[in-house]
Amino acid sequence: MNRLLVHLWMLPAFILALASGLNAPARETSSIDSDFPETFINAAEGIIELTWKTLADVEFKDVYLQELDAYYWKPTFGPSVKALEGKEVFITGYLIPVDYEENFYVLSRYPFANCFFCGGAGPESVIDLRFRGEHRVYKTDERLTFKGVFKLNSTDIYQMNYILEGAVEYAP
Repeated sequence: MNRLLVHLWMLPAFILALASGLNAPARETSSIDSDFPETFINAAEGIIELTWKTLADVEFKDVYLQELDAYYWKPTFGPSVKALEGKEVFITGYLIPVDYEENFYVLSRYPFANCFFCGGAGPESVIDLRFRGEHRVYKTDERLTFKGVFKLNSTDIYQMNYILEGAVEYAP
């Protein structure tokens, strides 16, 4: 299934999913990450931990899209999310292979049974993994950490709102 069809298939989930109100567990922070109070910075590598709590700094507005005759949730990103755009980050979550043939994987705050695609969470609880080079085949609900460059998407409804460009497995 091509990536466009997968995203069209997911559009009803964007429309129907409810934003999650759960908070990620708190982490200790140090003076090095005063700009990112909910994060941890791997001082040896200068890579920022992206948390699911930080990704919740977004608001969604129902916007009608005439060409699809449907509503979708248009994100307005908060300051803590915007501050991380273009930075190298790492994040831990559950792998969800959306389409093996298209190499389309997302990382989710929740396991598959509770994830955004099943209506158990909001679009802020998933991030599109755009891999750098070859990688192994991942299984559903593997809990792993990935690093890459954090990108925001508020205009292309056929892409996730959060993207991890150049994603690779990472051990902090």
